[in-house]
Amino acid sequence: MAWKVGLVLLMCWGFTSSKPHEELQSSTESPPADLNMVPLETLDFGFVPEVGYETQTLYEPGAIGSLFQLVHAFLYMVQPNPFPKDFIVKILQQNLRGFNPAELQKPENIVLTLQVLYYELGFLVLVMLGVLFVLLMPLLGCCFCLCRCCGNCGGELHQRHRKNADCWRSFHATSLLLSSIFIALGVLIAYTANHNISTKIKTTRHIVNTNIRDLKLFANYTPTQIDYLTAQYTTAKNKVLSDLDNIGPLLGGRIRRQLEKEVVPALDKALHMTGAMRETREALESLSASVEVLQEDTGHLQRALQSERISLTTTLSDPACERGEMARTCNTIRAALGQLALNSDFRGLPDINTQLSKLETVMKTDLSYIIQKGYSAFNDIPRVVSEQTKGVNPRVKALLDKSGAEIVNFVKMFPVEPAVDNFTKFLAEGQKKIEAYYPQIDQLDFYRWVGCVALCCVLVLILAFNLLGLLCGTCGYDKNATPTTRGCLSNNGGNLLMAGVGISFIFSWVLMGVVVPIFFTGGNMEKLVCEPLGSAQLFEVIDTPYLVHPGKKNFLPGLLFQDPEIDLTMGSLYRDCYKNNGIYAALHLENKFSFSKFINTTVFNDELTEIFEGLNVDLQGIILLEQEGKDNLINFANTGLGEINYQAYLSVVNKGVTAGDLLSFTNELETQADQLPRGALANALRGHASSIRHIHKTQVVPKEQAMSSLSQSIRLLQTTSKELPSKVTNVLSAIEAVEYLITSNATHIVKQETDKYVKNMLGYFRQYTHWVQHSLTTDVAQCKPISNIIDSLEIIGCRFIIDSVNTIWFGLGGCSLFLIPSIITSVKLAKFYRRMDTEDVLDDYPSYDTMTRYPPASAPPRQLDW
Repeated sequence: MAWKVGLVLLMCWGFTSSKPHEELQSSTESPPADLNMVPLETLDFGFVPEVGYETQTLYEPGAIGSLFQLVHAFLYMVQPNPFPKDFIVKILQQNLRGFNPAELQKPENIVLTLQVLYYELGFLVLVMLGVLFVLLMPLLGCCFCLCRCCGNCGGELHQRHRKNADCWRSFHATSLLLSSIFIALGVLIAYTANHNISTKIKTTRHIVNTNIRDLKLFANYTPTQIDYLTAQYTTAKNKVLSDLDNIGPLLGGRIRRQLEKEVVPALDKALHMTGAMRETREALESLSASVEVLQEDTGHLQRALQSERISLTTTLSDPACERGEMARTCNTIRAALGQLALNSDFRGLPDINTQLSKLETVMKTDLSYIIQKGYSAFNDIPRVVSEQTKGVNPRVKALLDKSGAEIVNFVKMFPVEPAVDNFTKFLAEGQKKIEAYYPQIDQLDFYRWVGCVALCCVLVLILAFNLLGLLCGTCGYDKNATPTTRGCLSNNGGNLLMAGVGISFIFSWVLMGVVVPIFFTGGNMEKLVCEPLGSAQLFEVIDTPYLVHPGKKNFLPGLLFQDPEIDLTMGSLYRDCYKNNGIYAALHLENKFSFSKFINTTVFNDELTEIFEGLNVDLQGIILLEQEGKDNLINFANTGLGEINYQAYLSVVNKGVTAGDLLSFTNELETQADQLPRGALANALRGHASSIRHIHKTQVVPKEQAMSSLSQSIRLLQTTSKELPSKVTNVLSAIEAVEYLITSNATHIVKQETDKYVKNMLGYFRQYTHWVQHSLTTDVAQCKPISNIIDSLEIIGCRFIIDSVNTIWFGLGGCSLFLIPSIITSVKLAKFYRRMDTEDVLDDYPSYDTMTRYPPASAPPRQLDW
């Protein structure tokens, strides 16, 4: 009982304690469903301290493995039936629940007995044959001895003459040699297996020691691993506190990103209106300045053109213009003088000073600055959130510190160190007790080794007689010698063979008597224990529901936790431990203590949820556009740009500067001058052309450029005046809409983003609980030593001992069987090697019988023969 309590307490680290379990059942509640959210950032909890176990359960038998496989194949021939799980379960249930001999008469028990006999049929047949061998061999030996004493069964030293005697002798010698070879192989197999047991028994000490060391490592590292789990709560807590310290950029930034899709475009439109104001003022100023310049330049140009026209008229008054062709040329020039006149007059255009004055008044207000204040107020949402939630951080920090202290205090409630010490002492005491049996085990193993070697020595003695008899008989055999004149060497060979026959009769039944019980026990152990243990079928028998008691479903949880209804089996425990999973998952400790529920109850408590749900952010104090900015936009729309008579400006601008193209006029004038004869008139006309070209270059061209700029300003103003009211209205409507969104409808966005923020923070604890659950399942208290113990028992019991024992009876049993042909052939062959007393000979005298019996060769001659 002490080992069970110590082991379970250590493995569970106190998790199966009844008092904490009751407290947990009364206080555990599932966390809210909306907390199940994966955080944006994956926390790094590091790695649970690993334990390197020393025991190796990979067994390779080496060269002797082929012998083991041969024995397994033989056992399969003897017992090819599958593992009898059903009737073994029935037998165990009857025996474990109390055996009543009267129940054997029940039909179901009779059927069960027949099933057992049918399953054991192969073993029973061989056992009966072995028993017959044990009973008959000494009886046959006695009969054979009496028979020979009576001169029969080869006891008479007389050999009849046969024509094929050499063939029979060779046949018997070969048979005996083969039998001896098989007996020698059996001896070698038995001795090898016998030596293997002794070697492997010495190895078991190392296996036992490594298993105990692994259990100590398991015991000593488990508290450290649990402490590491609890310590990593600080990682999640620090991350939550870090997010709370940065609640402004995190939560406020999320709120701002959700609102900026509506707010920023509205502010951008308002900011764009400041550019429109500047462009409009620049256009008005350009229009006003251009008109003034054009009005002033128009006077200068008019005077220059008038002066040039008068001068040209005076030139054309020259008397030379009245003669012939020259007169016609002069008249042509005189007719084109109308081109030297102005075509547009800017002095009657409407005044725009009123609109310009209003616009100057509007521009005195720095609308750009007002809008930038709106940008700043909107971008300042993270700071507003931080200020409004600054009271949450201390409360959450205090609560998290409290939860961490509860976890630590809960851990300290369990007597970890005493449990570890007690379990370590239990292991040390167990190791001492095991080591105390080592001398006895060595002594017993020595006796076993001596016994097996003695049996092998008997067989070796028989082999020695057989082989020496063959050697002496073969070497001393003389074909020319008669049976009565055989040499001493040949005679000794026959005697050695008969000595081997005598020893075979004496010890063969003893050998078989040893083989039969070992065969029946070892073979059934292999078929009923080792094979099903290797294929996990044995666990299915052990894990059969209600095997031990009709009211207890599973015996293992009933043994460990006094709760047989827990779905825990030996098979599942072994599989989990073989995978090196944690003892928490292997023993299904969540049925007795759910650590994840405890963490959820401690971390996700109602007070923490209430604090987070109490997060409230108010954005009503945010002003995107002050009333001054709105009034400024309205005043801009009311500057009277639409009242300007743009058509009057465009009608003047669209006219040319002069009545005709001065460049064309000068070119034509120069052409006419070239047609005149050289003289003063032609030179004068060329001078006028040069003057007019100069006027065009210095006055007309700049005026045309000014008129083009003026046309652009007019068209810009005309377009602006048409679109301005709608643009201002749209901007003001957008600003009012987003302001309404922030002050009235932003509550939903704030609530939504706050919930996401809270879920993300609680998600860090969710990560921690999931990591704890995963670590408890796979990394903490890895129970590989438990599966190693089972594997080590399987290796020691089945691979080291059972396989070797089965190989021993296989070798000795084969020797026992081959002793029978060895006896027969030895008796037959001894006739050909031993010196006979009498023999059959062929008589040359026809008056006598053809066959006469001669006296023994060693007898002296009778007197009548002298």
